[in-house]
Amino acid sequence: MHQGSVLIVEDDSALRHTLSSTLSALGFEVRDVSSGEAGIEELRHHQAEVVLLDLNMPGMGGMQAAAKMRGTYPGLGIIVLTVRDREEDKIQALDAGADDFVTKPFRIPELAARIRAAVRRSRTSTDEPVTHLKSGDIHLDLTAHRVTKANEEVHLTPKEFQLLSVLMQHAGSPLSHHKLLSTVWGPEYGNEREYLRTFISQLRRKLEKDPSNPEYLLTENYVGYRFSV
Repeated sequence: MHQGSVLIVEDDSALRHTLSSTLSALGFEVRDVSSGEAGIEELRHHQAEVVLLDLNMPGMGGMQAAAKMRGTYPGLGIIVLTVRDREEDKIQALDAGADDFVTKPFRIPELAARIRAAVRRSRTSTDEPVTHLKSGDIHLDLTAHRVTKANEEVHLTPKEFQLLSVLMQHAGSPLSHHKLLSTVWGPEYGNEREYLRTFISQLRRKLEKDPSNPEYLLTENYVGYRFSV
């Protein structure tokens, strides 16, 4: 079954070929190139749903390539592959336009799951506007501004609803503190992390079975939050 179209941009030829053959065997349609410049050129001729983009490449680096790809293809899923595990690198990648990041070495099942989630988001972005979001027993109706859990209505404040809707619309992707604060409250709130933690805590209390061990509203250490798919 066709899982989605993927472009691998990776200068390590051994890893590139391994990823290409493995993902092809899993049902993805795969193309691969060895540089950021070649990746941008490839997208002009063969549109992909998801790009796996290495950050550490000679010539055009992954950050610059991500920003250019995001500017040209707003609905494209971009997952960066990196050996860097610093908070600053992850935040910089997300702010450059990446949807997700996977730290090397990684497990193929996890990578494949991340790609499938990105494919779903990419396909949704080209369809009719989304009015309903559902994950597990949580259902969010964007039109009616209504949230239910296990078919029981949950009362959320307007900001709690907006924050949850942003997280669910990007389900499976980490969103940085700055991205969430700027989107929901405005750019002047971009550094108010304690403010965001308070609202996430409130959402967990209302939506999670065990707020101290959340299933849906997950923390990405030092980076932000991810709504689990």
